[in-house]
Amino acid sequence: MFESLLFRRQAPKTHPAFHFFSANIVFFENFPFWGESDSRRLDRMKNIRIQGVGTAVPEHVCDQEHVRQVVRGLFSGSVKSLDRLLRVFDHLHISQRHLVREPQWYAEHHTFSETNSVYAETATILSRQAGIKALERAGVEAKALGGIVVASSTGLMTPSLDAVLMQEIGLAPEALRLPLFGLGCAGGVSGLARAAEISSVISAPILFIAVEISSVTFQRNDLSKANLIGTSLFADGAAAVVVGEEGEGLEIAGSFHRLFDNTRDIMGWDFTDTGMKVLFSRSIPAFVREHIPAAIEAACRKWDISPAEIVSFVTHPGGAKVLEAFSEVIGRPAEYLAASYRVLRDYGNMSSPTVLFVLDDMLTNGGVKPGLTLMSALGPGFSYDQLLLKKI
Repeated sequence: MFESLLFRRQAPKTHPAFHFFSANIVFFENFPFWGESDSRRLDRMKNIRIQGVGTAVPEHVCDQEHVRQVVRGLFSGSVKSLDRLLRVFDHLHISQRHLVREPQWYAEHHTFSETNSVYAETATILSRQAGIKALERAGVEAKALGGIVVASSTGLMTPSLDAVLMQEIGLAPEALRLPLFGLGCAGGVSGLARAAEISSVISAPILFIAVEISSVTFQRNDLSKANLIGTSLFADGAAAVVVGEEGEGLEIAGSFHRLFDNTRDIMGWDFTDTGMKVLFSRSIPAFVREHIPAAIEAACRKWDISPAEIVSFVTHPGGAKVLEAFSEVIGRPAEYLAASYRVLRDYGNMSSPTVLFVLDDMLTNGGVKPGLTLMSALGPGFSYDQLLLKKI
């Protein structure tokens, strides 16, 4: 589907000279976040590497049949053609998922305040576990970190989660911090890109954490198809990555973001009195087939590479049908997405951390081949985020 062409790199543009991170004022000449071409970002990020990855999941493990029966008990007599709708549990290639509470807890009534409190408690615990594991694997002390970036879209905290984790994990009090909300499933890729860019500017390692407690957004009185789909798919978990200039890990060679026009309705939250109500309005597999080929080609033009040069794929497993569509788009057999299928099977879709679980799986099992790797995820907006990784 792709043309094997090398594209000319665009000339860099001018850009702002400073930006603010939280309460820290940081002045930089040639700051790479805004007004700068992706080709120049590639030059700046070429020395940033993935130094360590860590993951964490809650203790409650639930198989699909158990969750199906809980949902059946809740909606029986209220939803027409419930048996037909419950077939969604059969076609997701999911064997089990991890949740922060026992399934029966979700069948009980909870206010937004109660569910958000569960989010704050468990997101902190899982993030700390994943972050410490990533630091240990990287061989980096928390006090040596230049900052922390946290992506999460399934709960609200003020002070934000990054501020809490700075103290829980032991970062220096003057470290930079950047909270990211609303990126959804794309947060794992987009947040890692921001962490790498910050690391390249301040020449210090950065800890990136993606955490979602998706299960607390379940709406027990929402009889919509979207709520059933979300219930059959989403799960809880956290993942962390340490990036910096040292080591021999994967090089983060470039990033690319594409926001699609008139697509706000595809995916997101509707904030209600009972919490965050999931929204789905279009077929995401169909969207992938129609729009993602051009988005990948655009990224490759910016990176001055051919799509044919990409040999490995770290792909967010939004669902089995989404992975099937992506396999068609890249013109590669399903074996190229084996790690994505494994993570989907064993953990479900945890939103933003999921693609980092895929990355951890591929690094652990030798799934990243020498050469170029494309890491990617879709998210609300509707948007598509990509990272170019390089293994010598």
